[in-house]
Amino acid sequence: MPSLHIENLSNTVDGFHLDAIDLQIEKGSYFVLLGPSGSGKTMLLESIAGLTPSTGTIRYNHSLLSAKSPEARRIGFVYQEFALFPNLTVEANIRFAGKYTPIEDAERHFNDIVAFLDIRKLLHRKIDGLSGGEKQRVALARALYPKPEILLLDEPLSAIDPTFKNTIMRQLKTLHRHYGLTTLHVTHNFREASYLADRLAIMMEGRIRQVGAPNEVLNSPKGLEVAQFLGYKNIFGSELLGEADGRTFSIDPNHIVLLDKEAGECKTFMFEGIVEESIWVTDHFKLYVRMGEKLFFIKLLKRVRDGIPAESGTAVTLGFDREDIYYL
Repeated sequence: MPSLHIENLSNTVDGFHLDAIDLQIEKGSYFVLLGPSGSGKTMLLESIAGLTPSTGTIRYNHSLLSAKSPEARRIGFVYQEFALFPNLTVEANIRFAGKYTPIEDAERHFNDIVAFLDIRKLLHRKIDGLSGGEKQRVALARALYPKPEILLLDEPLSAIDPTFKNTIMRQLKTLHRHYGLTTLHVTHNFREASYLADRLAIMMEGRIRQVGAPNEVLNSPKGLEVAQFLGYKNIFGSELLGEADGRTFSIDPNHIVLLDKEAGECKTFMFEGIVEESIWVTDHFKLYVRMGEKLFFIKLLKRVRDGIPAESGTAVTLGFDREDIYYL
């Protein structure tokens, strides 16, 4: 049985509903919950932590967490804005949980966390003078000090300078392994999710829409809404292909080409259109081609094209092969 088993978890706050959430998270895994803002991700973390009341069951290693108080659940929580105490020093912030929870071998554990996160030089400083990255490390230290078995991270990289995000993502993975945690990390960033996740769930409008390995979920979305959230382009009904099955398909902008019909170039599917816009980006061109009510988005690498592929207003033939179609 998975170490964290969430079954039929429901909750309502200010008119927003978590709708019968079922999740199974293996012990020691780094699980990422990916979804747009307002989809209920933070609300789900707070329900798991016991910070908001909910129905359903939450079990961890056969123990019924949903019947326990928040402090008895052995869960560490790092909020998006870190929620540190500004009137306390860094050290006092980290040790705060020790006032309410006995911590075995507390000094050795404290020193291990401080060394691992490299924050000894910060211990006597107040919170207000810290950078975003320093605040994040302090928030992690405070969450780790009570020796949690589960770590909940709510958008932990949102306040971090983009130039440091790769370093901090590596640090999060290392920290997760070092302390033997089961981690649930919330984000709306696809790159962050694909790098960190052992498994991944898509959450939208208070419901879990898809769960699986990162490559499986990100490359094979189930349903139109998930595909649109993941940024899939060129989504059309299959009648465009001459099919009458009512399905919807997507074609990657990189798999659409401009064809020279006079030279005999062809693809499985070919369409005539007018270029509405041609944009020169660093290493590729973006083309928007209108065909009646339908608008195709195309990416063409500069290294395989000489000059601008087509000016606005130009009539073009575009094409793609059947094997490049993805049915939603």
